[in-house]
Amino acid sequence: MSSEPSSASGTSPRTPRPGAQKSSGTVTKKGDRAAKEKPATALPPVGEEEPKKSRYAEYQCSGVLETDFAELCTRSGYTDFPKVVTRPRPQQNFVPSASTSEKATQDDQRLSASCSQNSLESKYMFFRPTIQVELEQEDSKTVKEIYIRGWKVEDRILGIFSKCLPALSQLQAINLWKVGLTDKTLTTFIALLPLCSSTLRKVSLEGNPLPEQSYYKLMGLDSTIAHLSLRNNNINDYGAQLLGQALSTLQNSNRTLVSLNLGFNHIGDEGAGYIADGLRLNRSLLWLSLAHNRIQDKGALKLAEVLRPFELTHKEVVERRRLLLEKGSQERSRSPSSSRHGDSKTDREKSQMMGVSTVALVDKPEKMQAMKTPKGLGKKKEKSGEVAKKEEKSGPGQSPTPGAPKKEDASKAAKGKVTIPEQKMSKGKGTKMGNKEKRSILLESELLVEATEMVNPLLEPVEHRDGKVFMPGNKVLLHLNLLRNQITEVGLEGFLTAVQYQVQASKPRTSSKGPLGLLWLSLAKNCFDPQCPTYTMIQELMLPRDPVKAKTREEDATAT
Repeated sequence: MSSEPSSASGTSPRTPRPGAQKSSGTVTKKGDRAAKEKPATALPPVGEEEPKKSRYAEYQCSGVLETDFAELCTRSGYTDFPKVVTRPRPQQNFVPSASTSEKATQDDQRLSASCSQNSLESKYMFFRPTIQVELEQEDSKTVKEIYIRGWKVEDRILGIFSKCLPALSQLQAINLWKVGLTDKTLTTFIALLPLCSSTLRKVSLEGNPLPEQSYYKLMGLDSTIAHLSLRNNNINDYGAQLLGQALSTLQNSNRTLVSLNLGFNHIGDEGAGYIADGLRLNRSLLWLSLAHNRIQDKGALKLAEVLRPFELTHKEVVERRRLLLEKGSQERSRSPSSSRHGDSKTDREKSQMMGVSTVALVDKPEKMQAMKTPKGLGKKKEKSGEVAKKEEKSGPGQSPTPGAPKKEDASKAAKGKVTIPEQKMSKGKGTKMGNKEKRSILLESELLVEATEMVNPLLEPVEHRDGKVFMPGNKVLLHLNLLRNQITEVGLEGFLTAVQYQVQASKPRTSSKGPLGLLWLSLAKNCFDPQCPTYTMIQELMLPRDPVKAKTREEDATAT
C-alpha cells in the first residue's frame, strides 16, 4: 500500500514535464520572464503606433493649409497646435460723412459694454502661436505668403510642413521671425525648400541667431531663393566670410540671389571686406543692405573698391588665362572654318593668346603649292582658260591667295589630301547660300561666346596698366545701403571716386541695354558732418540716377 502512493508520488512530478502541467512555481517564473522579455516586439501599443504612421503617410493634402495642417498635427499626436489664420491687413483711413457719424455714435453706445471684454480677448489671442497666411484671392487654396512669429518651430513641425507645403502651388514667401531656429533645424528647413512650389523665391529668417553661422547654406548653387533677409541674427565677421564665399569664388558664383538684407548685425571691417570679395565676381545681386552694422572706413573702402576698376590678384589672373584657353578651344571645335580668318591682325593676336600660331596656317598652303607646282604643270597649261574664267567671275580686286585653292581643286579631287585649302576654297566660290550658312555659324559662335562672358566676369575686357591687370568694377549692383555705420570722411572719399566712375561708365549705355550701375547709395547717419563737401558731391551725383526721385521731379515739372 505504501509503495503505491510512493510510486504515484514518484511518477506524478515527472508526467507534467512534457508540458501537460505548466502551473508549477518554477515553470511560471520562466513564463513570467519570457512574458516580460517579449512585449518589446509584440505588445499591442506597437501595433497601434504603426497605423498612426501609416495614416500620417497615406494622407493626401488638399491644398488648404488650414485643413491639412490640423489633420497632420492630429495624426502625428499633437493635442495643442497652432492655428492657421489669415494675416490681418492694415486698416485704411476712413473719413466718416455726416450721415454715418450719427450711426457711429449709436453703435459706440451699444458696444461700449463689450469693448473691455473684446480687448482682453484680442490681447491674449495676439500672443497665442498662430500661422498667419496671406491669400492671393479670397480662396483658401491661394496661399501666397506664410508668417510665423514668436513661437519655436521644432523638427516635428518642419516634418509636417514638408508634407503640406508642397501642395501650395502659389506659395511665394516664407517669413520666420524669432522661431528659435538651430543649425540642425535650419538644415531641415533648407531640405524642405526644394519640395515647395517653384514660385517660392523669398525667405526671411530674422531674429534667429545661430551658433555656427550656417546661413550661407541658403545660398547654395542649387538654391532658387531670389530674396533673402537675415536681419537681427547677430552675424559676425565669420558669418560674413561664409556669406561672401557663397556669393562668389573663383570656381563658382551664385546666379539666383537678387537681394540680400544683412541689416542689424555685428559685421565689422573684416566682414565687409569678405562681402566685397564676394561682389568681385558676382553678377546677379542687385540689392544689398548692410545698415546698422559696425563698418568703419577700412570696410567702406573695400566696398567702394569693388564699384570701380580693381586690380586682379595672381590667382584671378591665372584663372582668367585658363578660361581664355578653354574658350579658344571651344571656338575652334565649334567653328572649324575659323582658320580662314587667320589673315587679319586681330585674329592673329587672339590665336596667339589661345596658343595657336596663325603663321603656320598661312604658310602651310604656300608650301603645298610649292610642292605641287612641278607636278601639275601640264594640268595648269591645259586648264589655263578655265582658271582665267574663274578669276574673271571672282573679280579683279581679289588677292591671288584665294585663287591658289582653286588650282588645287582638281588635284585635291584626285588625291584628297589637304583640308585647310578646302576651307579657303569655300571663300573663293562665294555662293549666296554658303555665305548665309557661314554667317549663321559665326553668329551662333559669337552668341555663345557672349553668354560665357556674361556668366563669368573674368572674361570681361580688362585694362593693362604698369604690368597689372584691372577689371571693370561691379556695375550690376543697383542698391547699396550703409545707413548707421561708423564711416567717416575717409570712407566717403572712396565712395566719391566709385560714384564718379559709375556715372561716367553708364553714360554710353543710356540708349543700349546693359548694366546701369549704382542707382541708390545710402550713407546717412554715419560719423561725418552731413554738410561736408564730399557727401554733398555724392548726393549731387546720385540724385539724377535715383529713378524714384527722377520720377517725382518729372511729375512736379509736368504739374507746374
